[in-house]
Formats: sequence, structure tokens, C-alpha cells
Amino acid sequence: MLPARDDTVIDKDGFRANVGIIICNDDNQVLWAQRTQHDSWQFPQGGIKQDETAEQAAFRELAEEVGLLPQHVELLAQSRGWLRYRLPKRYLRYGNKPLCIGQKQRWFLMRLIGSEADVRLDVHEKPEFDDWRWVNYWTPVEEIVFFKRRVYEKALHEFAPVLFPEYRRHRQKKIN
Repeated sequence: MLPARDDTVIDKDGFRANVGIIICNDDNQVLWAQRTQHDSWQFPQGGIKQDETAEQAAFRELAEEVGLLPQHVELLAQSRGWLRYRLPKRYLRYGNKPLCIGQKQRWFLMRLIGSEADVRLDVHEKPEFDDWRWVNYWTPVEEIVFFKRRVYEKALHEFAPVLFPEYRRHRQKKIN
């Protein structure tokens, strides 16, 4: 694994190690955040630095991007493995070494146990997001940019049984 210019790690295949964070409320809606100065929405996410675990990166990104600290959330689940997506060629930065061709992500499901007032988008000098809202659990699959869609779908399907116990039984019936 090689460090990228921002101290995150890019593996030998060109995938940047990253975390994705799904934050739910007591109604099992998820926090959906609008990227600063863009008309695009996503879950909080960010790179894993050389000296930290995926879980440490998740809590760091949580604080940097949405102002939530460990006491504001309960960690419910972590993805079993890495979920990967490739960046479209137009987003590749060929001048950067090593070249990053996509992200490999560990996903975390957390429940907000603090108050909505604890969500703060202005704690970092360069905010990632300028707005947020609660949405239906499956809305992000429909609204996320096309090249991240499969990863979002996989993460949400993996975590669905944690929030919706009937989901596992329903899914098993479909498979059989």
C-alpha cells in the first residue's frame, strides 16, 4: 500500500482505502448530505490514513464532515469486507502518483443517539457538506451518482437486517 498525497492509502491496484458512514435515526431514516456547492448528495465518507484503522477513520470523518462525536452515535455494524467502485475516466488524475482509479470502502452503520442539533456541517475549515436531511433508507440508491450506485446498494442491503429484522426473512424467501 502506498500513501497518496493527502496521507491516505492507495493499494497496488489503484484503489484508495476509504470509509463510508450510514447514520440512521430512531425511525430508521438515514442522514443524506449535500456536497458543498454541488447539487449532489451522498453519505459521509473519506480516506483512511496510514496510521489509523477503518473504525478510527470513520469516527474522524464523522467529526470532520458532520460534527458528530463518538458519544453522539452508536456503532451498529461494519461491512464484512471492502466494497469497491471505479471512477469514470474523466475523474482520474493522471498527474497524481500513485494513480487512484477508484475507492475501496469499509462501511459503517451508526445510529444517532445525540440530538439533531449535534449534526454540524461547519466544524471543518473546508466543509464537505452545506445541507443535510433525513431520507427513507432506500432513497440514496436512487439519488447517488451512477458510479457509486452499486456500492451504496450493497452496503444498504448488507445493513438492512440490522434495522429491519423482517428484511432477512423476506430476502431469503425471494432467493428460495
